[in-house]
Amino acid sequence: MTDDAASSFRELKDEARIAAALEEGRRLFAGSCEFVFGAQRLGQLPSQTLPEIAFAGRSNVGKSSLVNALTGRKTLARASSEPGRTKQLNFFNLADRLMLVDMPGYGYAKAAKSVKEDWQDMMFDYLRGRPSLQRVVLLLDARVEMKAHDLEVMDLLDKAAVSFQVVLTKCDSVKPGPLARKQAEVEAEIRRHPAAFPYLSLTSSQTGEGIEGLRAELAEFALPKAP
Repeated sequence: MTDDAASSFRELKDEARIAAALEEGRRLFAGSCEFVFGAQRLGQLPSQTLPEIAFAGRSNVGKSSLVNALTGRKTLARASSEPGRTKQLNFFNLADRLMLVDMPGYGYAKAAKSVKEDWQDMMFDYLRGRPSLQRVVLLLDARVEMKAHDLEVMDLLDKAAVSFQVVLTKCDSVKPGPLARKQAEVEAEIRRHPAAFPYLSLTSSQTGEGIEGLRAELAEFALPKAP
């Protein structure tokens, strides 16, 4: 799937086509979604039978909540009881058409230095060595400033030449003025990164804001539905 194809939903002008894309996203994410495997080492990764979309973000950014909101489930993805320490890549088979990959959170202040280094080493090896990986959805908390770890991960994705899409989470907790300023700030940062998808998504797992559109965008990567 090319970036041109993947950005097609944002560029649709015809209401009928927009409605069709939203419905395709709804149907895909309403399908079965089953946990496949949790890999703690690269040698444990499952076979590459489906296109993959990976979700990354700082600990407590709302990554598990977003994955659950997209799939319409409450407990599909669970947050670690010790943020920043889980190093497991969790794979979920979505309707035999797309693989969702829940990456471990990064940047937890109390995590040992060795844990942070292990995260970067393992994630970089996964990112650059996974041909089935179509895009990384990078989550940023709309309520807080971008951290050094966020910028480091963007640079890591550039270096690995992996297309990534930035999504703001918890937008319902920010007033319109500050949210607009946050959006402008992040969009300016996105323009600095050659691997970044040029559009920013604003979401709320609580209110459902942006969820339908994000489903439609990610559905662009899924295998065609079997007849």
